[in-house]
Amino acid sequence: MFKHDNRIVITLDAGGTNLVFGAMRGCEFITEPLTMPSNAHDLDLCLDTMVNGFRQIIDSLDEKPVAISFAFPGPADYPHGIIGGYLPNFPSFRNGVALGPFLEHEFGLPVYINNDGDLFAYGEALCGALPEINSRLAEAGSSKRFNNLLGYTFGTGFGVGMVVNGQLNRGDNSCVETFCLPHKTKSGVITEEGVSVRAVKRVYAEASDEYDRKLEPKDICNIADGRLEGNVEAARRAFAEFGETAGDAMAIAAQLVDGIIVIGGGITAARHLILPSLLKELRSSLQTLGGDSVNRVQMEVMNLDDPDDFERFAKGNRKSLTIRGTNLTVEYDDMKRIGVTFSKLGASKAISTGAYAFALTKINELNPGNA
Repeated sequence: MFKHDNRIVITLDAGGTNLVFGAMRGCEFITEPLTMPSNAHDLDLCLDTMVNGFRQIIDSLDEKPVAISFAFPGPADYPHGIIGGYLPNFPSFRNGVALGPFLEHEFGLPVYINNDGDLFAYGEALCGALPEINSRLAEAGSSKRFNNLLGYTFGTGFGVGMVVNGQLNRGDNSCVETFCLPHKTKSGVITEEGVSVRAVKRVYAEASDEYDRKLEPKDICNIADGRLEGNVEAARRAFAEFGETAGDAMAIAAQLVDGIIVIGGGITAARHLILPSLLKELRSSLQTLGGDSVNRVQMEVMNLDDPDDFERFAKGNRKSLTIRGTNLTVEYDDMKRIGVTFSKLGASKAISTGAYAFALTKINELNPGNA
């Protein structure tokens, strides 16, 4: 949708350690990344760093950008650009900061701020996984098309974003979340305790009794694959539990949204260890009190990165029905299905692309004649 748009939007990857500034045109970066320390402990220094970074990027361009758009950690009132609350990585913002209005005043440009999970989903819906899947369906001769997407990020925490019919669901309180759903196997515990960096490390330590060994998920993945010494069974269990817990949370949202699931983030490097249990959970069943079995997710859930699964996904199950009282027939596809795929853009690029697309969408809404 925006891959051939010539307008420029300034972006920012805001982390507690570093701020990485850039500029996008046509869903692609047109500047080298500019990295500066976040100075997140000092509000004035942090804001001055943002101004400096944005100004350097703007000054390097051959034409004026139309907006600044980026992700920033919450809690926040994103539509109004207000950041405030318990932000572990940005402690100086906890009492509330009018970040959007401040930057609009400094640069005379519209400023759009969103949650990273929302922008990940939006980027994948408009410029990533969703248009790619629909294009592959067209190439396969299928008339089926998808309009809804759930985006999940696996990393420090468990992020989510939801796009329905091309519209990002920001919620009424900027609070569309997954991390706080109940954990499948641990009563009274949030699901993020099973879907995060700390979850992989905890389960491996518990299963291997190697509490003193300082390992990251990458190390545990290498152990599971036999590339690093350690407890292979414990390593595989860590990622299997991760997939099961994530699949349980995804099943809830997938049943409500009925769309494609796309996953990104650093821990997806271990997708081959996570996906089997994740799909098993999505494909599991529940029972009625009368003894009947029903699918946990009413649609068939397919692995869109597997060629055989995608072929079946594209083919569907077409049938002909005779219209009563006539010799006429109609065809329909009675296979209800959704699919799971992993981001090809990568989480960081998808978030920036989402920020780019979000800004242009809002500008187009305000100025429909200039779209």
